[in-house]
Amino acid sequence: MAIITIIIITGLLVPSLIILYNLLIRRKNQVINVFGSMDALLKKRFDLVPNLISTVQVYMKHERDILQALTELRAKAINPNLGEQEKVDMQNKLTKALDGILIAVENYPDLKASQNFLHLQASINEVEEQISAGRRAYNAAVTDYNNAVEMFPTNIMALLMGYRTKQVFEIPQTERQNVNVKSLFNS
Repeated sequence: MAIITIIIITGLLVPSLIILYNLLIRRKNQVINVFGSMDALLKKRFDLVPNLISTVQVYMKHERDILQALTELRAKAINPNLGEQEKVDMQNKLTKALDGILIAVENYPDLKASQNFLHLQASINEVEEQISAGRRAYNAAVTDYNNAVEMFPTNIMALLMGYRTKQVFEIPQTERQNVNVKSLFNS
C-alpha cells in the first residue's frame, strides 16, 4: 500500500514540477524575446541619430552642445556590454535628448521646411511609436514573469532556479514634464 501511495504521489509531483519549470522558462524566454525586439528598435533609433545630427547641424549652429551630447549618448548607448537596466537608462537619456532637438527645431523655420528633415522627423516619430509599443510589450512580459516568480507555487521553483524579479520599463518623473531645452545636458 505504501509503495502505491509513493507511486501516486511521484506520479502527481513530477508532472507538476515539470509544468512549473516549463512555465518559468517560457516566461523568462518571453522577457528575453521582447527585450530583444526593444533592443532592435533602439538600434534602429540609434541609426537615425547620425542622420538627424548631420541634417540639423547646418541650421543649428547655436545648439552644437546639444548635438555633441546626443552623439555621445548614442555612442554610449550602442555599447554591447550594457546590461538590460543600463540600456533602459541610456534609452531614457536619448529620448530626452531627441525631444530637446525636436523642440529646438521650432526656432529654425528653414529647417522645419527641409524635405530631408521632414522625412527624418517622420522616421523618428515612427520609431518612437514602435519603441512605445515595445515598452508596453516588455512591461507585460516582465509582469507575467514577475507574477510567476512571486506567486505560489511557481515561486518555490523560481527560488530553486535562482530567478529574481525584473524591473519594468518606467519613465522617470523628469520625462513626464515638459522638456526644458536649455537644461537638457546640465544634469
